[in-house]
Amino acid sequence: MSITSVPFFRPSIGEEEIAAVTECLRSGWLTTGPKTAAFEAAFAAYLGGGVEAIAVNSATAALHLGLEALGVGPGDEVIVPTLTFTATAEVVRYLGATPVLVDVDAETLCIDLERVEAAITPQTKVVMPVHFAGRMCDMTRLRQIADRHGLRILDDAAHALPAHHQGVTVGKCGADVTAFSFYANKTMTTGEGGMVVTADPAIAARIKVMRLHGIDRDVFNRFTDPRASWVYDVVAPGFKYNLTDIASALGLVQLGRANDFGRIRAERVARYDAAFADLPLILPPRPAEGDGHSWHLYIVQLRDDAPVNRDDFILALKERGIGISVHYRPLHQMTVWKPFCKGGTFPQADLVFSRCVSLPLFMAMSDAEQDRVIEVVRSVLEARA
Repeated sequence: MSITSVPFFRPSIGEEEIAAVTECLRSGWLTTGPKTAAFEAAFAAYLGGGVEAIAVNSATAALHLGLEALGVGPGDEVIVPTLTFTATAEVVRYLGATPVLVDVDAETLCIDLERVEAAITPQTKVVMPVHFAGRMCDMTRLRQIADRHGLRILDDAAHALPAHHQGVTVGKCGADVTAFSFYANKTMTTGEGGMVVTADPAIAARIKVMRLHGIDRDVFNRFTDPRASWVYDVVAPGFKYNLTDIASALGLVQLGRANDFGRIRAERVARYDAAFADLPLILPPRPAEGDGHSWHLYIVQLRDDAPVNRDDFILALKERGIGISVHYRPLHQMTVWKPFCKGGTFPQADLVFSRCVSLPLFMAMSDAEQDRVIEVVRSVLEARA
């Protein structure tokens, strides 16, 4: 029986993940504990060591904790690309600071570094690049800009595992702090979850305290240390951002499969590229020479000579059972973020949004499912030519 529908995403969860979570449930330790400690150590080692990894319950939490540890507060400005999910900007407002939106580069879809430099003011404290769809920003150049102006960098790497810049893995390639996402549709998952990575011991120490109510001993320490569990101090008004051992058990297995996941995604991208090469589509940006792409998303843009517009293209795919998404409606078009545009224009982000579609790309995707997506895309664009 032929496949007639393909979801936008389906998680790749196998028996090993199920067994790991079951073992955790049977252990009696469900919240932050030995599995989370092991996950943090394994993640830091996966990135190549020399950093601390702190597990949290979302990438949003990771971004928030990172900014807080960098000392961001009222009166500060944080530069954010407009082509991103709202979480990148909203965490700035959590701290009473001001997000400053800038446009993206037409070729890479990452933050436009010329616009970054133009947006810097005496109030600017942090730049937050987004490695869009898994394509690395030019971190070498961004680090130079940041150092020239005395700024910190918080990497939004929610899309970017595994990826690298000039042979250096994301999380170690120029940012002061990096935030990862393990949401269900990411390149590896804990269901919900994230990780904060930094090489700065002081930043790591602050994040560890703030992720759990500002308590100076984490829960695992409190219940394994010979001192009484109730002997602790609250040193700051922190948050409830810790990751559970259940999620970490899943994450440990997924991390062990991360390289395979990356290889599979790259193979799927190559098949799409070959199948769509002759169609009126702008294919996703390639990584820069020396960089590695995680291929979290496969985003195509309809060219001006396409026989349908973006919205009609989406409708035609949905009618034929193909799951799609759009990444993203730019922040400057959103009601809550319009006041933070400083009168700037965002022509590249507007253009990308008007013609972009994210096609299904996931580790559990079969050849038959991908063939079905290819067949439908070609039929829509060829039939109306």
